[in-house]
Amino acid sequence: SSQTKDAVVGETMRALQKHGLTPQNIQNTPHEKLNQLLNKVGFHNNKTKYIKEATSILLSTYNADIPPTADEMMKLPGVGPKMAYIIESVAFNTTTGIGVDTHMHRMFNQLKWVNNAKTPEQTREQLEGWLPRDYWAEVNVLWVGFGQETQQQKEKALRKAFACSRPVEALGLYKKVGMDIKKEAKRFGLEEEVTRVMCGGDGVSKK
Repeated sequence: SSQTKDAVVGETMRALQKHGLTPQNIQNTPHEKLNQLLNKVGFHNNKTKYIKEATSILLSTYNADIPPTADEMMKLPGVGPKMAYIIESVAFNTTTGIGVDTHMHRMFNQLKWVNNAKTPEQTREQLEGWLPRDYWAEVNVLWVGFGQETQQQKEKALRKAFACSRPVEALGLYKKVGMDIKKEAKRFGLEEEVTRVMCGGDGVSKK
């Protein structure tokens, strides 16, 4: 859910898995109970409705499995291009599109990889227009993780930059996607490490 923090989504998914996350069990679960399991997620009333409708289709049309193509998945209630392309790639090892989430949409605009895209779907269309198809399957996993860390786990991201083979370039990339390096370094007591990286250990700034 784009309106819900990743940690809350994870917590909700674990609760659903504990409850029994199969089409038949979800179909047998009372609407009120399912809605309760989803109540921490944004638009949970709509999601409860969509999940109920989707499981009914999976049971009647796909033998309790999921459709094998992104196009068919997008016909299910509540399933958009992002999740359809990701599932297609992970579950069927087939990639016909790039799953673009809000993290990727924001970052690719900041990096000027797309031209003033207004929505994740516009970002996807522009990205697919120039990125070689061989890289499509890797983009989501790589950049969603990067976006989560630079937004929600900034100390971890900074320490990764310090430890990598090209720390100056890594910090430069963080700046391009909106991280205030000085502010976050001060917040986590990492000012000396930033200075060391940017000066290359010789007191001369490499900026």
